[in-house]
Amino acid sequence: MKRISQLVLARSRLVGLLTVVLLLAGGGAAALLVPNVSEQNAYPGMASYEANKEIRERYGTGGYERPFLPVVRLPEGATADDPAVREAVGEMFAAAAEATGGRVVSYPDTGDRGFVGDAGRTVFGLVYGGPVEQGGLPGSALGEGAGLDGVLTEVMTPHLPPGAELYVTGLDPLATGEDAGGLNVPVKLLITIAAAIVVMGWVFRSALALVPLLIALVAIPASFLGLLVASAVIEVHETTLIMLPLFGVGIAIDYALILVARWREERALGHSGDEAVHRAMATSGHAIVFSSAAVAIGLVTMMVLPIPLLRSLGVGGTMVTLASALVSLTLLPLVLARAGRRLDLKRLAGRDPDAREASASRMWTRWARGVVRFRALTAVLAGGVLLVLTVIATGVNLNMPVSGNLAESGPGREGLTVLQDGGVPSGVLTSFDVYVPPGTDPEAVAGELRGLPGVHTVAAPDGEDWRQDGSALVTVVPVDEGGSAAGRDTIERVIDTVPDEVMVGGNATQQIDYLRVTYGAFPWMLALLALVTYVMLARAFRSLLLPLKAILLNLLSLGAVIGAMVILWQWGWGTQALLGIQPDGAIGTFVPVTIFAFLYGLSMDYEVFILARMREQYDRSGNTHDAVVTGVARTGRLVTCAALVLFFSFASMSATGELDVAIFASGIALGILLDATVIRSLLVPATVAMMGKWNWWLPDRAARLLRVEPSPLREERPAADPDGPADGAGGPPDGARPRHKEVTRLP
Repeated sequence: MKRISQLVLARSRLVGLLTVVLLLAGGGAAALLVPNVSEQNAYPGMASYEANKEIRERYGTGGYERPFLPVVRLPEGATADDPAVREAVGEMFAAAAEATGGRVVSYPDTGDRGFVGDAGRTVFGLVYGGPVEQGGLPGSALGEGAGLDGVLTEVMTPHLPPGAELYVTGLDPLATGEDAGGLNVPVKLLITIAAAIVVMGWVFRSALALVPLLIALVAIPASFLGLLVASAVIEVHETTLIMLPLFGVGIAIDYALILVARWREERALGHSGDEAVHRAMATSGHAIVFSSAAVAIGLVTMMVLPIPLLRSLGVGGTMVTLASALVSLTLLPLVLARAGRRLDLKRLAGRDPDAREASASRMWTRWARGVVRFRALTAVLAGGVLLVLTVIATGVNLNMPVSGNLAESGPGREGLTVLQDGGVPSGVLTSFDVYVPPGTDPEAVAGELRGLPGVHTVAAPDGEDWRQDGSALVTVVPVDEGGSAAGRDTIERVIDTVPDEVMVGGNATQQIDYLRVTYGAFPWMLALLALVTYVMLARAFRSLLLPLKAILLNLLSLGAVIGAMVILWQWGWGTQALLGIQPDGAIGTFVPVTIFAFLYGLSMDYEVFILARMREQYDRSGNTHDAVVTGVARTGRLVTCAALVLFFSFASMSATGELDVAIFASGIALGILLDATVIRSLLVPATVAMMGKWNWWLPDRAARLLRVEPSPLREERPAADPDGPADGAGGPPDGARPRHKEVTRLP
């Protein structure tokens, strides 16, 4: 790292010129990307997705689309079998088909008793809206459908039989989390930047607070340039362009904050000019490299999944992480060497910045000593909280929401109540299409499906909306909702029953396939990531046990985050009060894997900063308690502030009415908060203190394999004082020589 800083300072004009070129090229890359991003959620090769795509392309309706269900409640004494009533109800559904341009099936046009209830007093039908523009698929979250309930009510009401009532229900009319607008991307970005300025101002209390933000503003355009190159081989989703600047501000400020803080510390220790920059790079520079590698490893999870949206998010996150590390290791040393001191002297408040950095934070020193003193109790209590949350996480619901967890009032709920009171099962809400290709008899397929357990009825009209170019659509109306275990069993039975050439589509079917594809190989992928991470951290820390502990705590943290998500979004504790969104009892299918990919790297990011500083101090003093106190005292404030910036980045994303986005963003924000408090402030120092000399053990054979210097077991050297170093600076006692050779130089 010192060589890099020497090269940068020796070629300062070239670095400045390249920065300007990078900014201009990045702006051009963003301009080229925006009009060419994808808005579709594609899952190529997945059977249900291919079925839904075929249905949409041939018929323009159905497939992944959720049906709307107009429900007619007839007055006492009237039934759907009365000729006049049947004609009027038929006109209602014909008006619905004409107004929506969609596909409609009901009792008047089929005579199927499965579409009536309560001895004929309740009549319902299925309405699939007209073609979506450009062949796009509706959003995955409930409430993002075509919004046909108002249109259907308007056009069907004039044809109501005398004394009858009309309700429109369906999963979308029942949804509690429809997109209410929320904050747009520029506003979210401004909130994130404002929060970063406040946090940086509190940390540095000088004009130096603007330097990390400058690094972020350079890194983000650079990441767009990398994303443009990647777009030649992957499809870039619009969500990536929304996420990238918000994530980029947080991660770039993280890296810049660590390096700037270490530079100030080196100045406080008497090193001036370029030497302070070189020493900061020799320590914090290595940490930035290892941390960015840890984040990238986590994002690999998303990049290797056969889901274009997740792959796009993974590539985008990797690009902004690498760009942030690159800019922090090149432009930032130059800024610090040429203008850092002048900026730092422009104090906003407080004492001389050098004097402030000469000793570690007193608050964090006291905190670390307390954790070390009560390490066993701290580990039990903090670990217990995480274990309880992890156990709760085992009950996570990744399936479609069921109607019982949706809106408790409103027209949608009233319509469903009328249906159920009439003896019609709620499974009709998740009716799904089956595509019958040319050459296969749709009537034979429908007849076979009608006899399956869990099937309420099967619709197979012969009109042009249901038959195209020799193909046909058959709609299965199940007894149980697709989000329930019984409903999923029904779908599986349908898939097993139809001939191989017949394709089973539907919203619930696609979600079942998505879960199978995404999470089926996840344990193996997790094992591979853990192995790669272990080797990388073993080299960084020169230890066999510290990396293992880091990975285990990281996984425990991730489990706890999912548990917190279950409490917030599945149980709904405080969700309405905090975010103004009513949860629907389920967590989006993509949310856990996405949260894992982001948090695995970010959590490891912070752990690298803290443990690396502990390793550095242990190499100096030979005492684990000194190492823990100094490591926490020197990094606690920085890690907390870095976490705050990232927390605000994702918290601003959750300030939206769109349920899926709010769930994802709040999950990342909760994870960052949990990681910076319970994990890094309590569990990490407590467990390191408990493990003592075994933290630093790296035998000769393992060291040769890792190509680093060995770290044999040694007796602990006495601490500088009984409670650890008095000022948190972490040096050995006056006149004492370091017990171990200083090899690892990380912050």
